[in-house]
Amino acid sequence: MKLEASGDCRDTEKMPFPSEVTIGLKSDGTIFGWNNTAETIFGYPAIEAVGQNISILFTKKNFQKECEFRNKILEGNTEHYELPCKTKSGKSVFISFCSFPIKDKTGIIIGISKIAYDISDQKEAEERQAILAAIVDSSDDAIIGKNLNGIITSWNPGATNLFGYTKEEAVGQPISLIIPKDCLVEEELIIENLRKGEKIEHFETVRMAKDGSEKFISLTVSPIKNRVGEVIGASKIARDISYRDNDDEKKAILASIVSSSDDAIISKTLKGIITSWNESAHRMFGYTEQEAIGQHISLIIPKERLGEETRIIESVTKGQKIDHFETVRVAKDGTERYISLTVSPIKNSRGKIVGASKVARDISLRIEAEKQRNLYTERLQDLNKYKDDFMVMASHELKTPLTVIMANLQILHEMMEKDENSIFVKKAVKQVDKLSELIGNLLDVSKIQAGKLALKPVRFDLNVLLLDVINNFQQGTKTHQIVYKSSNKKIMITADRERMEQVVINIISNAIKYSRKAGEITVDVYKKDQEIIVSVKDEGIGIPQKDIENIFLRFYRVSGSASSFSGSGVGLYITSEIIKSHGGKIWAESKMGMGSVFHFSLPTAK
Repeated sequence: MKLEASGDCRDTEKMPFPSEVTIGLKSDGTIFGWNNTAETIFGYPAIEAVGQNISILFTKKNFQKECEFRNKILEGNTEHYELPCKTKSGKSVFISFCSFPIKDKTGIIIGISKIAYDISDQKEAEERQAILAAIVDSSDDAIIGKNLNGIITSWNPGATNLFGYTKEEAVGQPISLIIPKDCLVEEELIIENLRKGEKIEHFETVRMAKDGSEKFISLTVSPIKNRVGEVIGASKIARDISYRDNDDEKKAILASIVSSSDDAIISKTLKGIITSWNESAHRMFGYTEQEAIGQHISLIIPKERLGEETRIIESVTKGQKIDHFETVRVAKDGTERYISLTVSPIKNSRGKIVGASKVARDISLRIEAEKQRNLYTERLQDLNKYKDDFMVMASHELKTPLTVIMANLQILHEMMEKDENSIFVKKAVKQVDKLSELIGNLLDVSKIQAGKLALKPVRFDLNVLLLDVINNFQQGTKTHQIVYKSSNKKIMITADRERMEQVVINIISNAIKYSRKAGEITVDVYKKDQEIIVSVKDEGIGIPQKDIENIFLRFYRVSGSASSFSGSGVGLYITSEIIKSHGGKIWAESKMGMGSVFHFSLPTAK
């Protein structure tokens, strides 16, 4: 039976006939034709292949694809396709098929003719090319192709990142697009070397980006050759080394800082061997760089402190930093240096700890100042003790004769009651009263300082105490009106009644004293939460804001117009300490020229 093929896939210009694989298949895929080239490529002799199904050439997955194409061919189509095949030995080969139907005289399709070519080498080259293209596209370096006329033929994303031009903007442009005018002569030399087939490696130069900024690059240029070895262009790889210049600049700055630092900066190995020593270390410890480097760090450590070095190395080895460790080191001349030490681990490029950096700050002046301050504080405490002792002694010694003087003055005042000169006796009694009050205050200050201010708490009605004090003051003044307000009929507290009376007297007397133009003084008492609060408001001269926080300090006197009033500066201090000793608080509010309000709080009686 004569068969006719309905098509011919051979390209006589691309592939000579002897390299063709020709295979004849029946409609069910059984092989009936098998030439020598098929035997060479697949390894099956014709005697073994003929009669077998074409499936012997495919894996299961690829055979399914082969069947799909076969069905289309049996429908009358010519199919061109590529599939991986397997040889008799199991080796994989890539085959390009051109398959067309075989018809009998009546036009009925009775088989398939396959003309195939081994394209394994071509596919491998394509894969290599794809890998190379992927590498070029993903490279951080700028990779640029150009011909010998200097026209850019390829431009990867790395080039876009480095120079700012897109591929569309760069390809077809002369390479001078990115070369500064004063560097154009370099391009001529590069082209000259390329024509000779010479490669240029790591040539450091400057190129210019789209935005006009200069880029410091390391350039490697390789010739591109055609199949016959002729140089037809060049491949350029440009690596940005601007960062290296920045690193060099940073290193130079760091070196300058280390060199000019007032602190001693020293580095050492984990075995304690000194590896660097700046000028301040020389000034601080007396050893020159040449004398110190290579020596053990114990060179500057007192023998009794060598244990510190062991602990420091242990911490550094664990990656721990030591901050502001105050210690003593010894200089070349034997003098001790008080220093504040900061130690940091030094790591190599792989992150391994290889040593330690020490920054030593001389704190000798501060330590000496602290010693002097402590000595001054001790002496001041001694003086205060002597002063307090003297005040107690003087107060006690003065109290006895003062009592006698007061008694005699009172007798004298009674005897001279109708004498016109009795006014002088009254004045003397008033001054003795002031002196007695001052002595009492000084005694109280001494007791407070010594922590011996004894309290005799009793339970009493605060309303009664306040009314008694207010009535006494009101009888003695015709210039001030004292108003009393209370939100409760009874306000029971547990406190030292005499001391609380002393507090109220002190605050109201100050309100009268600093209200020369008279006016109203308001005393208010009320309960708030778990506290009882007493407020005394006047219409006096007021207290400067800067003095408010200090008025309860011992011997503090308010500046300005208030300084013209006589006083010892201890009344409010004693008042404050009495309130605090009762578990209460005291504070003041004031506006200049509008008066002041003094408040104190006490816990409610239980």
